Amino acid sequence: MNAHLVWDWNGTLFHDIDAVIEATNASFAELGLPPVTAERYRELYCVPVPRFYERLLGRLPDQDEWAVMDATFHRHYWRLADTCGLAEGAAELLAAQQAAGLTQSLCSLAPHERLAPMVDAHGITAHFLRVDGRTGPSDRGKAEQMARHLAALEGIDGRPVVVIGDALDDAAAAAHVGAKAVLYTGGSHSRAALETAGVPVVDSLAAAVEQAARIAR
Repeated sequence: MNAHLVWDWNGTLFHDIDAVIEATNASFAELGLPPVTAERYRELYCVPVPRFYERLLGRLPDQDEWAVMDATFHRHYWRLADTCGLAEGAAELLAAQQAAGLTQSLCSLAPHERLAPMVDAHGITAHFLRVDGRTGPSDRGKAEQMARHLAALEGIDGRPVVVIGDALDDAAAAAHVGAKAVLYTGGSHSRAALETAGVPVVDSLAAAVEQAARIAR
């Protein structure tokens, strides 16, 4: 494979879906909203996240409501994030890709000031040419961030790019920059939801890399 891989963080390399569901329901309880099951969450989740709340509530939150919802969720999420770890085999897979001379980077909607220390704490920063988290508002998708991420990369020499993520937004971001995408079922979406993107859907990160090799040819 000669492709450059762009990895997602939450729900892909970082296995945090249980913490996400717990934080969502803790924040909902504070806001007087009914809890959501993991199955319903994964059926309805979408980016930008206010649209996800619209699917749950039947209406789009206004700006003030969204600010409270976002802050409440993240207060609970960051309390729980320390209990989460990398997805099964992720560290070994990243190391093997680097040892084979392949290039990788990480592009995430997690706040950059939180993301970079977490990636470093898990001992995988050296596997990436670049690590970029979100620096702007939290109510947007990844498309423009992906464009900036790729523009800032050095050393990929015009090679094909494959984005590996767990959300439909990852596929949309890949399409926005003319890249390929592989979606992984271990995170925020159900398999049925992911399959609507029309890109390969896999159940493990190792399978994601295998698919990336196939579609990048």
